[in-house]
This record gives sequence, C-alpha cells and structure tokens, in this order.
Amino acid sequence: MINYRLYNKLGCFIKENGVTFKVYAPNAKSVSVIGDFNNYNKSKNRLKKNKTGIWSGKVKNAKIEDSYKYFIETKDGREFLKADPYARYAEVKPNSASIIFNSEYKFKYDKPKRDEAISIYEVHLGSWRRKNGEYLTYKDFGKSLVKYVKKMGFTHIELLPVMEHPYDGSWGYQDTGYFAPTSRYGTPDEFKYFIDICHKHNIGVILDWVPSHFATDGHGLIAFDGTALYEHPNHQKGYHPQWKSNIFNYDNDYVKSFLISSALWWVEEYNIDGIRVDGVASMLYLDYVREDGEWSPNEYGDNLNLGAIDFLKKLNRTIHKKDKNVLMIAEESTTFLGVTDKKEGLGFDYKWNMGWMNDTISYFKLDPINRQYHHNDKLNFMFSYAFNENFILPLSHDEVVHMKGSMINKMSGLYDWQFANLRSLYSFMYSFMGKKLLFMGNEIAQFNEWHYEGSLDWEVLEYPAHKGIQKMIQELNRLYKEQKPLQYDKEDNFEWCNADDASRNIIVFERVYREERIVIVCNFSGATYRDYFTPVTKEGKYRLIFNSDSTKFAGVDTNRKRVFNTTHFVIGKKENMIELDLTPLSVRFFKLDSKL
Repeated sequence: MINYRLYNKLGCFIKENGVTFKVYAPNAKSVSVIGDFNNYNKSKNRLKKNKTGIWSGKVKNAKIEDSYKYFIETKDGREFLKADPYARYAEVKPNSASIIFNSEYKFKYDKPKRDEAISIYEVHLGSWRRKNGEYLTYKDFGKSLVKYVKKMGFTHIELLPVMEHPYDGSWGYQDTGYFAPTSRYGTPDEFKYFIDICHKHNIGVILDWVPSHFATDGHGLIAFDGTALYEHPNHQKGYHPQWKSNIFNYDNDYVKSFLISSALWWVEEYNIDGIRVDGVASMLYLDYVREDGEWSPNEYGDNLNLGAIDFLKKLNRTIHKKDKNVLMIAEESTTFLGVTDKKEGLGFDYKWNMGWMNDTISYFKLDPINRQYHHNDKLNFMFSYAFNENFILPLSHDEVVHMKGSMINKMSGLYDWQFANLRSLYSFMYSFMGKKLLFMGNEIAQFNEWHYEGSLDWEVLEYPAHKGIQKMIQELNRLYKEQKPLQYDKEDNFEWCNADDASRNIIVFERVYREERIVIVCNFSGATYRDYFTPVTKEGKYRLIFNSDSTKFAGVDTNRKRVFNTTHFVIGKKENMIELDLTPLSVRFFKLDSKL
C-alpha cells in the first residue's frame, strides 16, 4: 500500500448523513467501532473488510466531538480496544479514545520566507511557563511565547513532540497519535491558531517528529490487529532496548506510507515550516545500543538498516516535492556520510552537529589553565569537520537533563567565571559555522536542570548576571540576522587567522561573505592580554561590533575603544594586524568597515 496521503483514505470522515470509519487491520478476525454514539457497544457497529484489508462502515448517529475506539478481535481469540491511528484529535490523558473532529480554522498569514539566518528556540510547551501550576494553552502560547521569541530575536520555534502521547515523562517522544496534536493544550484548531500567530510575526515552526519508535501502550499501534502491523516482527529489529519501545518496520511499504503520510499531514494540514526527525542514528544502524548476538547483519553483511535508509530518502524527497522550503532536520549523532546530501545521501537539509556540541561543552568544562592541553583535540578539531554536512549547532534539551547539569553549571570556575564562560560559549556558537539552536532556559542561564513537571526559573532574571546572558542572546540574534558573514557556512566563508596560540587559549578566525569580513577573537583563558597582536587578512579599519565581556551583558570590560587600524606586520601568512586588549574568557567580533 504505497500512498503518502493515507489520511485521505483512512480514519473517520464526516458525511452529511453520519460518519464513515475506515481502519487498516488486514489480519483481524472482526472489527467494530465503539463510542459515545453507541455506548461503547462492541456488537452494534461492525465494520466490513475489503480485499486490501481495510475495514469500513458508516455510523449515522455519530457526531463531532464524540469519542471512539476500534474493537478488534484477533484470529486467535484476543480482543483489543485501539485508538484510531489516523485520529485528528484525542481525549485528554489519562483517557485515550479518539475524538471525531472537523477543522474549521483557515490560516490567515503566509509562512516566513526561508533565509540563511536560522536561530531556533527549542521549547517543551508543558514546562516553558505555567499558570498556577497548570498548563498554558495553545492560545496562551500564541500570545506569551510568540511575544517572547519575537523579542529575543529567534527565527524559529522548535517544539518537542506535540503529537499525542500518553506519558508526560516521555516529553512527547513516546507517541500514540501521529496525526493529532496533543489535547493537553487545546484543540487542533487552537494549535493551528498558534502556528498562524507565529507566522504573523515571521517566526517559523519546526516540529520534533518521531519515526524511530513508538509507545507500547495497549491502545496504540503495538500488535494492532493481533500481528506486528506497525512494528518489525523480528524482535531484534522491532524492539528498542534503550527506550523500551517498539521500532517501526521500515521494510514494510504500508509502514513507510503511514509515516510519510504523517509527516506530510503536518506540512499540509498545519502549515509547518520544518520537521526535525528524532533518533535518526537509531534507525540507520542495526546494532544501535545492541551487543554482539543482539542483532543480525543485513544481506550485505554489514550493520546498516537498508529499509530505514530507503524510508528516510523517500521521506525527504516527498516533503521537498510538496514544499522545497520545509526544513528537514536530522538528529544524527554518528559519522554516517551524506545525511544532507540531496543527490547521493539521505537528503536532509540540516543535521545536528553533535560533535561540535560534545567538543565544545567538554572544552568549556575544563579549567582555563588546562585548556592549552586540549587546544587541538577539542577546540581546533571541531573546525576540521565543520563543513562535512549542513549543520545546526544544538545546545538542546538533551544536554540539561538526567544529571548532566544546566548549561551554567557545566561551566568551570566560580560564579563570575561561570557566567563569563557561558557568555563566551554562546558567542563562539554564534560565530561558528552552522545554524543555531538553544533550548529554553539556556538563554537565562538557570542553575536548575530542566524538568518537564515544572516551569522555567524565570525569577533568576532578577539577577544582573542572568539578565546579562538574556540580553546578550538578543544581541547575538540581532547581529546574526544583520551580518551576512555570520550566516553563510561554506568553506569559502571561513579563514583562519591564528589557530596555534594554545599557551594563551586564543584563536582568531574570520567569517567572510563577498567583500564583508568579520574577525572573531576568542580568549578562552583566565588571563588578560594587553596589546595582543591579532593577525587579519585585509588592511583597513576594524570596528568592534560585539563584545561578550561588555558591561551591558554583566561583563567587566570598560574599554570604550571601538575602531582599530591595521598595522603592516607579518604574522604567519597574514601581513596585517590589529592591536587589542583582551579580557579573560571573552569573545569579540570586529568588522572590516569600508565606510571608516
């Protein structure tokens, strides 16, 4: 069954004289639909099966907002109550029935145009902010969250999965409803309203989407018709030992159609701007988190999941055929080649740069006095793979949970140095090649780890150091959107000026776009350097456009000099230099200014 719009074929459909229900359960002995319209009587509305395995029937007295499930009897005598895999809406947990829903919302605003500046604010809706301990609604987020993101200067909001899921503690990554936004925060039309308001303010919406595994809750997809209809029948390929969940059968055409239909549904029905595909590495490799004897090689004798690779290629081709501007993003943590290769590879637009994230965080955890010994293996090494794919630099939710510590608590040193380190890390991130992603709470440097059951620690903004971090992110987002050299991420847009000053923990490089140049000077040591000779490529005047140690960000640098003239002085391969004073743990941006 190869059809990438199965939502037009399966599910419940409202007609003039009732509601038609259609469900794919080819191996079931019998199927009936039960719900509010028949007092959940399994004998009242039996469905009929056609040759393709689809059971269907019309219920004349069913109406909008009625809840329903499918009663499935298997050939070996088992009985299941299943939610509709294609349901548009579901009951609020802990209830789990599907709900008959008819969308009436019409989008008013156009999607933002795709741009080189992509700065993403990653959000878990249930814990961004709460009111009297209760969830905000999609309508609330259309006001408060959108206003905040606009103020902060982010270009996109990325939502941890909003697809229906039974367990809050999964953060949405253990799904049961692949076509329904969770009812925790409101109706599907209210979710559309939220997306529309984002677009009104030129903010794109990216959804985390989970085709790598699904929840094992009984009302969900597991053993749907008594057989492994959605999960792989081979336990080695069909069960995820780390996440205790089922893995989709990527070798099955119906499963591929189901998943691609789900992705396309969010693009067509909800007008979203991007899909971040979760757990791609777990899909690509048969031996992912498995020991010897717990997996079997493919037909060529290696560890690649050929069905999953085929699925991901078809997924990206289908979405891009529908809308080439939709961002397809892979959370992929290995060295698999060609994740963002449109011709020979998987065809994603971007891949999370997990190597950069790991190297950067491990470097900033070091005491500055020890960083000189890791200048090459941690700091410089990340530049060697910066152009291997089209990257997003993620400081995501995964880095601030499970006893890993918040971003500020990862930084070495005491209070003031922790903040100086964090300002340096974020500034380095915005100067490095790749699009940007910050998880909520990172931008206010909250000390507590994120937890899904509460709210962010907004009260920390009463303290200057935290407020300084927030102001700095605003400024970095503004510069990023204004300065072309910071946006383009190819090898031609980068030049080293000084990569070898390990003893002082200093690196200098340039970001280039046509005739525009921005020099990035990073002092990751705990020392002050006066009259530091900084090599640059072009002769001219350089204007300081950003300083992470500025007092307006709660830094300590009070130097007001803004314009620096080059002097002819050969340093390595460079023939020009500017002379700078560098305060500890600081990053500065200087722009070659043709107007001066």
